[in-house]
Amino acid sequence: MNDSACDVVIAGAGPYGLSTAAYLQNLGLGVRIIGKPMRFWDENMPTGMYLKSEPFASNLGAPQAGMGFTDRHPDWRLSDPVPRETFVDYGRWFASVVIPGTENAEVVNVEPGRPHGYVVTLSTGETIGARAVVVAVGVGPFAHIPDELAGLPSWLVSHSSAHRDLGPFAGREVAVVGAGQSALETAVLLADLGAYPHVLARRRELDWNAEPDWHRSLAARLRGGPRSGLGTGYRTWLWAERPGLVRLLPEQTRRRIVKQTLPPAGAWWLRDRLDGRVRVSTGRFLGKAAENDGGIALTTTDRAGLRRVTQVEHVIAATGYVPDLERLTMISRELRARIDSRFGSPVLTRNFEASTPGLYFAGLAAAATFGPVMRFVHGAEFAARRIAHHIIDGTPGMRVPAGGRATLLEPGASTR
Repeated sequence: MNDSACDVVIAGAGPYGLSTAAYLQNLGLGVRIIGKPMRFWDENMPTGMYLKSEPFASNLGAPQAGMGFTDRHPDWRLSDPVPRETFVDYGRWFASVVIPGTENAEVVNVEPGRPHGYVVTLSTGETIGARAVVVAVGVGPFAHIPDELAGLPSWLVSHSSAHRDLGPFAGREVAVVGAGQSALETAVLLADLGAYPHVLARRRELDWNAEPDWHRSLAARLRGGPRSGLGTGYRTWLWAERPGLVRLLPEQTRRRIVKQTLPPAGAWWLRDRLDGRVRVSTGRFLGKAAENDGGIALTTTDRAGLRRVTQVEHVIAATGYVPDLERLTMISRELRARIDSRFGSPVLTRNFEASTPGLYFAGLAAAATFGPVMRFVHGAEFAARRIAHHIIDGTPGMRVPAGGRATLLEPGASTR
């Protein structure tokens, strides 16, 4: 027997979990959101970090007006980068206003219920019977370390998401693997703290995003396309603002879009900070990595086949996140085996529902279905709205009117 029961359990209290909870609670359902609001952003992103997304693309989703980042900070200029701390504070304010009662615990197991629904076990030991579960765990479980570095001890190799405080690396030689914003900003922050960072990148040269032109002429707007939460351009606007259409594309096309949209590049405002304090080696491919004299020796090969060995004290892999359903160990092995998946990602319906009814995935795990916007905060509104309306549509005694707010019906009344 379960200790308690509710309509929906949401695993995760980051942007996607909070947004989904906001929509579900607005619709009148019994919802429990498990997780400390914005924990990953607060504990796994480095102090001094800035968001790469623009303020208008950093809004969480809610059916109530006035809940966006730009509502909370109306004077924030569009081209001003948002500090991580400011974004965390915004998310926690959002949770306190829209979703009182988030629970500072973790979901440790989700298994099929008997005869239906799911049984969710929390880190507190409580078990909850739920009709639906929304997996909104963000990117954390999918932190990717290249095979060449995998298996080495954590004091020699770590992922960039493992470091809120980079201070312990002061005075040390650190290799940062990657060419995207995470790698370049980590290297700059290391240099700011007195470390000696060395960026190792496969790309021929580093790429940088252009500074946004917020006063484009009509001709420039027609040539360059509209602005969206993922940048500027007609196709980019489609991927950002119409993810429901992206889902209709062939699987191979969706995979290519996810891979090629917003490739590794640094933010325009970071470029001047990547100065002579940071050594940069491009066109380098990882080979052998081995512990050596208390540090780590990295063998890399350039495009001409020339091998080099770089000796450092630590390696930070700023190599992104790769969805892999098998890494979601909070979902029982039995349940994972029932979920249809492709290349590590769950196959989802238009409502973010997996092949196991009542189980939903939001955020990065949904990118293979809905495209690259699910890698970013900007996708939270769309995902939350779709998931909430699908759950409410299957809830007897409630309906969603045109305005988006649920109405309780009298017993026996039609739901259509």
